[in-house]
Formats: sequence, C-alpha cells, structure tokens
Amino acid sequence: MDEAAVDLSIAENLKRLRAARGLTLEGLSERSGVSRAMISRIERAEASPTALLLARLCAALGTSLSAFFADADKPVDPLSRYADQPIWRDPETGYIRRAVSPQGIGPDVDIVAVTFPAGARIAFPPEPAAAGASQYLWLIEGEIEVTIEDQDYRLGSGDCLFMEIALPHVFSNSTNEDARYAMVIHRGGR
Repeated sequence: MDEAAVDLSIAENLKRLRAARGLTLEGLSERSGVSRAMISRIERAEASPTALLLARLCAALGTSLSAFFADADKPVDPLSRYADQPIWRDPETGYIRRAVSPQGIGPDVDIVAVTFPAGARIAFPPEPAAAGASQYLWLIEGEIEVTIEDQDYRLGSGDCLFMEIALPHVFSNSTNEDARYAMVIHRGGR
C-alpha cells in the first residue's frame, strides 16, 4: 500500500472513530492534546501523523493502534494472512509497524511486529487514557533501550520486557543496525 493510500486510510479511520464516539474536532483535541488544526489535516489526508500523534489520538479514542488500523468493512476472519496485514511507516522515525493479529476477533489482545531503524528514538508521554493497558516487547533481533518512567532497560535479542502503556516510556536504538521486535498488547478490556 503506498503512502497516499495509507494516509487516506488513516483519515477515514480517524473520522469514523471520532464520529462513533460522538466527539467534535475540539473534543478530540482536548482529550488528546493534539491541535484541532492537525486533527483536521489528518482527517483530510493532508498530513501524515507521527507514531506519537497516532498514539495520543488512539488513547483519547480508547482504542489501540491495531484496532485503529483495522479495516472496519473487512469481514471477521480468524486467519491473518501475511500479505493482508496492515503496515504503517512512521514518517518521523521510519519505524515500520505490521498488525499481525486477526482483526476484530478474540480477546483484547493485539500482536504487532515492528522494525525499529538504527538511530531511531520515540518518546511517549504519560497516557492516562491508556490506564489498564499493558504490553510485552519481545526483541527478536538487534538491541534497543527502553526507559519506563525513570527505569532504563537495555534489551538484546531474545529479551522480553513488560510495561504499562499509560506510563511515560522511550524507545531508542543507538546502534547501527535495525532492531526487530514483537509487541503483545493487552488493551485492558476497554
């Protein structure tokens, strides 16, 4: 899927979820801390949101990134074929996110595969709207640093880290090699 198609899909999903929750642009702006103008630009597919912006919008909408990228018109299927899994590339860091788990099925769990580029860094502020949600990060290949509040973790291939999503956290790859990891996300029954 090319970038224009991804931006259009993001625009449609954001409008659909905002409307389903009865939120105005102003209401979503207040909940997410993202400016009304930026939300409007994203909904018109005039701007490609960063991972941080999407995370803030999803938290304010009470959804996960995986659910956000799910195709609302696609029939529920317990099989998620590799060729059909939604992929998104963060325009700021270049990190690539693949929604692996089948859409709209099973418990409140999502599985995501990530390629995190060499030199990339993403800092997520506290997200009170994500209270109760948690995730496991299983590093498959490479090295990354994760800071959760004031605690630093250096992960190597095969390591697995549990974290509460609502807490402030930073992902960094200070190496010269891309890192690959899987996230198992529990949305906390929201």
